[in-house]
Amino acid sequence: MKFKRAVASLFAGAIATICAATGVEAQHQDHTTQTQNTSNITAAAGQATLNLEDLERMALANNPTLAQAEAAIRAAEGRRKQAGLWPNPIVGYEGDGIAVNDLVRDFRIGHYLWVEQSIVGFGKLGKSKRIAEQEKVQSISEAEAQRLRALNAVRMLYYEVLGAQTMVDLRKRLLNLTREAVGISEELFNVGQADRPDVLSTEVESQRAEIDLMRAENDLARVWRVMAAVVNNPQLNAFPKPARLAGSIEAEAPELDQDDLLAALMRESPEIKAAMAGVARAKAVVARAKAEPRPDMFVRAWVGHSNDFAEFFGGVTGWETRVEAGVRIPIFNRNQGNVAAAKAELTSAENELQRVELALRARLADAFNNYVNSLGVAARYHREILPRAQKAYEMYLSKFRQMAAAYPQALIAQRTLFQAQTEYVTALVDVWQNVVRLRGMLLMGGLDAPSSAPGAVLENTGRAVSSPLLFPNDQ
Repeated sequence: MKFKRAVASLFAGAIATICAATGVEAQHQDHTTQTQNTSNITAAAGQATLNLEDLERMALANNPTLAQAEAAIRAAEGRRKQAGLWPNPIVGYEGDGIAVNDLVRDFRIGHYLWVEQSIVGFGKLGKSKRIAEQEKVQSISEAEAQRLRALNAVRMLYYEVLGAQTMVDLRKRLLNLTREAVGISEELFNVGQADRPDVLSTEVESQRAEIDLMRAENDLARVWRVMAAVVNNPQLNAFPKPARLAGSIEAEAPELDQDDLLAALMRESPEIKAAMAGVARAKAVVARAKAEPRPDMFVRAWVGHSNDFAEFFGGVTGWETRVEAGVRIPIFNRNQGNVAAAKAELTSAENELQRVELALRARLADAFNNYVNSLGVAARYHREILPRAQKAYEMYLSKFRQMAAAYPQALIAQRTLFQAQTEYVTALVDVWQNVVRLRGMLLMGGLDAPSSAPGAVLENTGRAVSSPLLFPNDQ
């Protein structure tokens, strides 16, 4: 009898603690996810406290993929500049009539300097430059996409850390309750006021609570290690304890509209911008390939001194100049193969644009479905399941006080309540991660290598040379 009253008193005192730990209240208060701007790292409850803005600044400053994307833009600008440059002139020397016979050498020898310049006409250099300009546009779009990927990764991990923190807090409170119950039951057993099965039941619950806490702490440490990798700041793991994030997982999630999201995605997605630039680049390649058969001109100018004997005036030729000019006549090779290949690439680029649009629509449908489901699950837990689980626990506790219910029944109700709270936190994490995905243009992979603009750099001769590519990231 004393055992039941003692445990009942313990449970009655713990109800308020349990409810406060999980946010199950009669009046749910709305609050923002991000806290007010404070110092980057402050001391709070013996732990370092960070907010979302701190982590985003770290990622933008330290994530190596962003530096890669910026380097790709600079490389594209270099190719654009190179594509519009004229060919360098050629300077040479020619010796004419250098005879072995000493008697005639002085009357035949001539020395000449010459300069040759290729003249690229028909706007070929401008067309080559336009190809490189579209490659730069693609690189800029990829850099924008990579920035969103890095920020989305940080934001999703932020909410995962908040959920993991909440889980650890729940598990610690549950463990404290079960340990107190074990102590009380052992004391009552020692004075003969409790049975051995009651003691064993509380010990089993305490062991299970310790296992759950161990898992929760390990999961929190794992998420922090991933976060430290994404923001490229190993100091996050250097604190005596894992840093604690400011904010609450129970902040009210925004209501998103699928049609508005689709319109914004089709209008602003960096993937679509890159695909559109790919089409523009392919058109520029076609124009450049069609211009290739139009011949370039070369001009060569000579100046020199000749000792050839000129009979018509009875002396050596002396100083003289010559001029040569010529073009390559496109009789056999009219670049028809490259023109056909460029047109095929244009068809491929246009279909790639359509493919990207369709893929984004499909990905949006999946992501929005996940968002709606997780939002519905969280709302159902908040409005229906958690209040019922709490009510059931209170009713079993009341019956236990009146000796109308056994202790294991109250224990089961307590376990059910904590399980519901755990599932509620998981649903909230899913809600916020889906919000980040939908608002972040569906771009994931904060550490995936960015892809540089594909294509070719046209040399001054007009011949195409494949440009280096980075491995594209997996979507």
